[in-house]
Amino acid sequence: MGELIFVGLGLCDEKDISLHGVEEIKEADAIFAELYTSLMPGLSVQRLEKLVGKKISIVSRRVLEEEEGGAILQQAKKGKTVLLVPGDPLIATTHVDLRIRAEGQGIKTRIIHGASIISAVIGLSGLQNYKYGRSVTIPFPENGFISETPYRVIGENRKRGLHTLCFLDIRADEKRYMTVKDGLETLLAVEKRKRSQVIRRDTLVVGIARAGSKTPIVKAGYVENMITYDCISLYLLYC
Repeated sequence: MGELIFVGLGLCDEKDISLHGVEEIKEADAIFAELYTSLMPGLSVQRLEKLVGKKISIVSRRVLEEEEGGAILQQAKKGKTVLLVPGDPLIATTHVDLRIRAEGQGIKTRIIHGASIISAVIGLSGLQNYKYGRSVTIPFPENGFISETPYRVIGENRKRGLHTLCFLDIRADEKRYMTVKDGLETLLAVEKRKRSQVIRRDTLVVGIARAGSKTPIVKAGYVENMITYDCISLYLLYC
């Protein structure tokens, strides 16, 4: 029986991967990469392949979720298999599910950590890490349905005097990436319906983009000003 190793790629480009991660890739019999759970703006798969001297197979959301990672698990039964993931492994529930399935089939698993957006956001924003509550994803509206979960989580955190880290939705296969403007408009639509004063136009928010790059973007302001900011930003903080 082989093994499945989850290797974190970090935040921005192929240079973010750890030396430990590079060593594991070079020794692997098969290497897969999923790039749909987070956007790495500077990543080049071709440059990464040149760095490690191995061919990397890109897997889609369908392979990991609908097919439950079957192709990866089959390869892991035969030999040392690496799955490259953006950021730090196991932050995304998709990777947790795959690890559980692997262990259930008798496949040994290991984790090689990478830089995490959670700690990066805390550092870039200047906010204290012990003041964060539950994080939440703001999904794109679907067929007129807008999820109220982000609104509810932000409200619960604010009652406790805690910040909320909001992950903005990504549809990599559709090349759709939520912007700060999109996220705020989604939340304001829920506020208009609920009228609980969770999201007001004078609510202070922080938008963060390109974390880990040489030119990260950190922009703070009130909702009424930030809603005009249409930059792709994967992370939004409610203060």
